[in-house]
Order: sequence, then structure tokens, then C-alpha cells
Amino acid sequence: MKDKLAVVIMAAGKGTRMNNPDIAKVMYTVDGKPMVEHVVDLALRLHSSKTVVIVGWQKDSVIQHLAKSGKPVVCVEQAPQLGTGHAVMQAERSLEGFAGDVLVLSGDVPLLTEKTTRALIDHHQKAHAAATVLTAVLDDATGYGRILRNAKGDVVGIVEHKDASEQQRQIREINSGIYFFSKAKLFEGLKHITPDNTQKEYYLTDVFQYFWQNHLPVRAVPADDPLEIRGINTLQQLDEARAMFAQR
Repeated sequence: MKDKLAVVIMAAGKGTRMNNPDIAKVMYTVDGKPMVEHVVDLALRLHSSKTVVIVGWQKDSVIQHLAKSGKPVVCVEQAPQLGTGHAVMQAERSLEGFAGDVLVLSGDVPLLTEKTTRALIDHHQKAHAAATVLTAVLDDATGYGRILRNAKGDVVGIVEHKDASEQQRQIREINSGIYFFSKAKLFEGLKHITPDNTQKEYYLTDVFQYFWQNHLPVRAVPADDPLEIRGINTLQQLDEARAMFAQR
């Protein structure tokens, strides 16, 4: 079945700015539940036929919690941690034999809703895209990667804030780090990315370069509420996420 969905959840990060190396960042709770479990629950509501959680820092706590929850997930370790592209590469073996589309989520984005994610999936399928990026339009996009579009609305570039020209910095549409891919094209693209950057990491966004070079369409759809796509990187952001959950 072509309409099958698999979900890869990136949950390996240390969360340095949380200032507590004893806790995996994704295990901080929102509404009484670790952030990563909120993301797993979203995958299950979307009827994911295979959900792969990429673990790393303090991995045992994440694996044990998810095992105890009884939710049908596969945990795969990323060691060493060499970037977002490298994280997704770790899921390839778990997705052998699966032939649908792959949704890539982050384990530290607990506010993302089913409605927004379904809008991303629908847009991707109608556009027959190789990949579709969930974006957000912010009043102040400082620090975020900007989405470059052509006249037709296709995505033709994603440029990091530090690399952006003055003109590109005026763009308010930003990359959320949440993506929907054709599985075959995703893993084909991952074979072509290299760690040619100061961090010596494999960036998932470098897959798009391969797509553009091969004239494979990349689309983008903005979330209605930019707060939904927010990653939790500090204790202050965690408190804000908890407050937003309470309001819901």
C-alpha cells in the first residue's frame, strides 16, 4: 500500500541548555508525560505502521519508559551522534520492507497537533513531492533557517540565519525541522550527503540539495500556530510549553 506511513522520531540529543546531563532532554515532562511520549502518541494517532525512536543521550531511561508504556515503537541507538541526517540513517534497517512515506518528527516538540500534521501529509500527497517541510511564519525569525521559494511556491533553498544575506533575513517563513518524505527518495538522498561543515555532521537538510539537483520537487506548508512547532531547548521554554498545554 502506497498510503502507508512510518514515523521517525529524533530523540538522541543531550539538551545541553537544560543544564542537567542526568536527564535525556526528551524525558522532561509536559502535562505529566515525557515529551517524547507526546510525540509517540501523535505518531500512533496518525496510524503509523512503524514508529522508530532514535535514542542516544541517557538512552536507557527513554527505552525503558517507552517499553513500560507498552506503545508499539522500535528504539534504535545513534552512536556517535553525527547530526540529524545521521540520526535518520539509523532508522533504515528498521524500515526495511516498508514502502510508504516517512514523517520525521523531533522528540522535543510536544505541542505539535494531529491537525497540523495531517495538513502536512495531505499537502505532500496532493503535490506528489519528494519532500514537504512543515514551516512557520514568525514575526521575528532571527536565528532560524529561512525557506526560499520560487514564483510557483516550490521550495528552492533553506538557508541558515548565519549564512543568510540581508535580503534573505527579511523572510519570515522558517524551517521547523519537521519533514515528510517519500521513503525511497529519502534514503536515496541520504546516500549522497557528506559531513562537509564545521561541525563535521550529516545534516538532514542536505538531502534537499540532492533533490534539487535531480529536479525532485520540494514543497512547504506553514503551521497555523507557530507555537506548535517550537522545540524545547531551555527550562524557560519547558515552563511555557507546560502553560500552553494547561490552556488547551
